[in-house]
Amino acid sequence: MLSKWERWVLALLVVSAFINYVDRSTLSVAAPSIQAELHLSHEQLGRLLSAFFWTYAALQLFAVAGWLVDRFHVGWVYAAGFLVWSAATAATGISRGFAALFALRLLLGVGESVAYPAYSRILATFPERRRGLANAAIDAGTRSGPALGTLLGGLLMARFGWRAFFLALGLGSMAWLVVWLFSMPREWKVPVRKDEGEAPGVVEILGQRSAWFSFLGLFCGNYFWYFLVTWLPQYLQEGRDFPASKMAVLGALAFFAAAASSVVSGWLSDHWIARGGSPTRVRKTFTSAGLALATIILPVSALRDDAAAMGLLILACVFIGMWSSNVWAITQTLAGPRAAGKWCAMQNGVGNLAGVSAPWITGWLVGRTGHYSLAFLTAAVVALAGSAVYAFGIGKVELADFRGSRW
Repeated sequence: MLSKWERWVLALLVVSAFINYVDRSTLSVAAPSIQAELHLSHEQLGRLLSAFFWTYAALQLFAVAGWLVDRFHVGWVYAAGFLVWSAATAATGISRGFAALFALRLLLGVGESVAYPAYSRILATFPERRRGLANAAIDAGTRSGPALGTLLGGLLMARFGWRAFFLALGLGSMAWLVVWLFSMPREWKVPVRKDEGEAPGVVEILGQRSAWFSFLGLFCGNYFWYFLVTWLPQYLQEGRDFPASKMAVLGALAFFAAAASSVVSGWLSDHWIARGGSPTRVRKTFTSAGLALATIILPVSALRDDAAAMGLLILACVFIGMWSSNVWAITQTLAGPRAAGKWCAMQNGVGNLAGVSAPWITGWLVGRTGHYSLAFLTAAVVALAGSAVYAFGIGKVELADFRGSRW
């Protein structure tokens, strides 16, 4: 059972994760309007949708975000990042031109780069048997963000315009920052055993085979997810001729399915471990099976029946929720509290290169072929590769021995 303090911190993190993903995903909802207003090609739109991930991934890939979280007070680092990304969201509403939008998306990535290292730095101190549900709760926030962003964005942008929506979203989210600053602990210590020695560095982490495969596994799962987050609204309107209101409802339903699945899967995984299941079997079962089953999305673009296509799409989101519920619990167990910030930052950096590639590749494929079939095929193939990574690449899910290379 989590303590009262842990529940309060977790609740605030879940809300912030929700805001995080609303801010990063609503550009995809506004994409048709922005494309028409700025006269962008599909390839230009793909670059704009991927811009956020350039800085977001880079600052984690080179362990800058992880170093900040491990070196300074994690609460203040996270607060600073939240301020930067909220300001970038608000400024999007008053920007003019492709270059300004592109620059603000880069700034958004700078602010949000500290989020996952901070989450993992905090949750790595939670008990193993509660870590699955805690991670799943945050993951549900990240899945609910695109869901509500798609629903409200699709409905409100049609009435008030995309600029007003971004301005209100960025300024309104500052309320969370006020609560966080007044309630976060002024000290945030990681428990350290006397025999642990110095905290592992980047070189020691990169000497672990499981680190590299955890990086690759996150990339594969993220490719599938970011393909949906960045291009699903456009596909539903352009590829299936749905009006904005129908796109908003069905797109939100798909993302909410992923959120609900993540919470249920996180609870089930913790329950399994509490009843004696090993973290290795439990965590790898959910991650590997989730990605493998998510390939059910493959025939969606070929189906003419809208109900059947949407059914498969929502089911694929349920399975991606299975994967995402346990992916960070694996890393937090492998890294331990003292290496969680750096390990998770590098993992998230590599994993979010998928945020650069998925929107860009999808835009290129759609621009060259005029349809979405190859884009869906690519997402399914990458997800299947990720399933193999979790099943066979990552070794035993236990605290890594950083005293030497483990290949």
